[in-house]
Amino acid sequence: MSECAHVSELPRPEPAPLHDTCPECLAAGTHPVQLRLCLVCGHVGCCDSSRLKHATAHYRETGHPVMRSFECAESWRWCFADGSIV
Repeated sequence: MSECAHVSELPRPEPAPLHDTCPECLAAGTHPVQLRLCLVCGHVGCCDSSRLKHATAHYRETGHPVMRSFECAESWRWCFADGSIV
């Protein structure tokens, strides 16, 4: 695991989740797989194992680079911009 430049720019404390599941999946009537929390704004989106990949779509739309797993007992973080675990 590395520390990228984007991690130091994140708000502290991390933002509260805006939802308890992926709202885009709910709206589309699909099942979210493996939730991710945006560490810039608190958006909750589904991972790339989900059909619609809303966490990645959120990054592409907003440029918010770092997310973390929003699954129980997982705390890893991913930087979309650097393509690495941070």
